[in-house]
Amino acid sequence: MDVAAERSAFLYGPDDRKRHSEVAAHPGFPDERYRSAWRRDYARLVHCPAFRRLQGKTQVFPGPESDFFRNRLTHSLEVAQIAKSIAIRLNNTSDYFSQNNIDLDLVETIALGHDLGHPPFGHNGERALDDCMKIYGGFEGNAQTLRILSRLEKKEKEDLSRYGVSSEGMDSRLGLNLTYRTLAGVLKYDEEIPVRRLSKDPLKKGYYRTERRIVQAIKHSVLGASKSNVKFRTIECGIMDIADDIAYSTYDLEDTLKAGFATPLHIAFADGEILERVARKAKKALGASFDHHHVRETLFKIFGNLIQQVDLPDDSRPMAERVWDCWAESELFSRNGYIRTQYTSDLVTEFVLGTSVDVNQKFPALSNAKLSRDQLEKVEVLKHFTFENTIMSSRLKVSEYRSYDIVKTIFLDLSDDDGHHLLPEDFRSLYDCMPNTQEKMRVICDFIAGMTDRYALEFYGRLCSETPESIFKPF
Repeated sequence: MDVAAERSAFLYGPDDRKRHSEVAAHPGFPDERYRSAWRRDYARLVHCPAFRRLQGKTQVFPGPESDFFRNRLTHSLEVAQIAKSIAIRLNNTSDYFSQNNIDLDLVETIALGHDLGHPPFGHNGERALDDCMKIYGGFEGNAQTLRILSRLEKKEKEDLSRYGVSSEGMDSRLGLNLTYRTLAGVLKYDEEIPVRRLSKDPLKKGYYRTERRIVQAIKHSVLGASKSNVKFRTIECGIMDIADDIAYSTYDLEDTLKAGFATPLHIAFADGEILERVARKAKKALGASFDHHHVRETLFKIFGNLIQQVDLPDDSRPMAERVWDCWAESELFSRNGYIRTQYTSDLVTEFVLGTSVDVNQKFPALSNAKLSRDQLEKVEVLKHFTFENTIMSSRLKVSEYRSYDIVKTIFLDLSDDDGHHLLPEDFRSLYDCMPNTQEKMRVICDFIAGMTDRYALEFYGRLCSETPESIFKPF
């Protein structure tokens, strides 16, 4: 058996633990052989600035609206917990993985880092940056996550240049210098994003051309040199993706109920137009035959216990009284934190118990984690319903419009003639070192993408407001 074939026969091989640059031992400190490579990756991620900044980025509701709704950081913590639970389940229910355990530190690290690439103001900020970068390679959150971890974070670099890019434009930045298997877990879409595309062309999810070499190294480390044509998605990435959908479909729903954007009865009897939009999006995962009738049936499965109380055969009360009790129970469901928390907790448990895995015997690293059909229907419907009912609601559209304009205005000002002089010193130095316009625009994009919602508002205020912040307040 050749080296590549032997490596593919195991879940983890020595090359999975390799980094672009090996970590040097600190003189005067003992050798930490008891700490795994992936535990070291976990530590590097939770201590990095990009992870901390997630606390200031929108999940569903804008941060300034309330301190009691989720943000990107709390969402990532919940995704990590769910992902770890799924991995523990698969390690105990799969014949293969009970003998070849999925590494829990690895899964947790990947889940914690999955949203690092999201810009301020969530998908609206992402859309604004992509519109600005359309002729320079676009902007996509998953691609930005890989870029942050493998290049932008200021943990390690290969040369002695001040900020990791030489005056000749040679980029030696290594980001957090994580193991290849950890980076493989955040490579959610194995497709290079075109540098240029027409204005009408939608953005393809994938990775930027600037990270092409690191993607090649990732694939080589996991599968070997001759396996680059295999559809690439690791088992850990699949677990993270399921956990993300579970968190989105349950905890974002909980925030929607808490904020008064919906009640269980409102959801179960939602307008047909919303159900049509949900069905169109859910078809991608559930098949073309899944229509708005199936959406309604799925919602009744989730909230049916409330509705069934109206028509219990042994209930002799007048119908009006039973309907009233049903309505009151639905309102209480939304207002009462104990009820909401228990219900979403039960949903998460149900979904985790609905996970299983198809083992790829030839390449175990590419085994496919999945949800049962019944649980997948519930997750997909709830996920898309929250988006259509809440994020697309008129109450959030004003905020969305403003956030798009803020991000785009900042980009246009920074990319204007001499606008780069408005950048902080480190980004200005990187801009000056870059050899062409495309890479200079990417520096500006990186700077804006790293902003929190609050910092973006503040920076916008400095550029456009008649009462800007003090010059002594640092960038």
